[in-house]
Amino acid sequence: MSAREGTAALQAQGVRARLGEAEVLHGIDLDLPAGRWTCIVGPNGAGKSTLLKVLAQLLPAEGQVLLLGRPVGELGRRERACRLAWLGQGEVAGDDLTVHDVVMLGRLPHQPWLAPASAADAAAVEQALRATQAWDWRGRTLGQLSGGERQRVLLARALAVQSEVLLMDEPLANLDPPHQADWLRLVRELVRTGKTVVSVLHELTLALQADELVVMDQGRVRFQGATTAAATHRALEEVFERRIAIQALGGQYVALPVL
Repeated sequence: MSAREGTAALQAQGVRARLGEAEVLHGIDLDLPAGRWTCIVGPNGAGKSTLLKVLAQLLPAEGQVLLLGRPVGELGRRERACRLAWLGQGEVAGDDLTVHDVVMLGRLPHQPWLAPASAADAAAVEQALRATQAWDWRGRTLGQLSGGERQRVLLARALAVQSEVLLMDEPLANLDPPHQADWLRLVRELVRTGKTVVSVLHELTLALQADELVVMDQGRVRFQGATTAAATHRALEEVFERRIAIQALGGQYVALPVL
């Protein structure tokens, strides 16, 4: 089930989801390309986080989700957990756990039941902690960390899975601008090595650094296209009721408020 360039890493086919009595996703059909970074954007209440949770199998839904060409229902929990990693909003972990132990949790899908951590597990954890610049805190507990530091540790936990597909819901929460830039570099490196990244971001200027945008509004996909395409920019401006404008600045695109 390896991802090949030009194939879909994740597909949604006729996906509908409800939160309580309200239907919040209305028949989503979507192909997310492998080996690319796709960012899901749209106004509050558009259904972005709900869609990402459905793709991660964290919420029940009608329709079908395929992971690397196979219906996710055909995959065992362990195989799915090895193939797809998740970083959600407001993720919690015990404040008394050390940073190293939290990140080691990302290796559980690779470990036999009750087996001790292997050398490969230790190497994956170290690599993830160094990638997020959290290695020096490995012996500290989560309770000793700031919000931004905790977010970097939780990102390291997701990276330690070493999955082919990584889903991240608002991963930049609590990160200051320098560490947001570090996150961007990390995502580009993941994609360069063939990984697939799908993220939900509110920071539209940062989202415009992705390869593709999925533009959502009112529980539907309104547009999907390259972040450099004029049609993508028009769709993004329209779902925000033209209260933003996409402009070229310094060799990249930025989203500016319209006053």
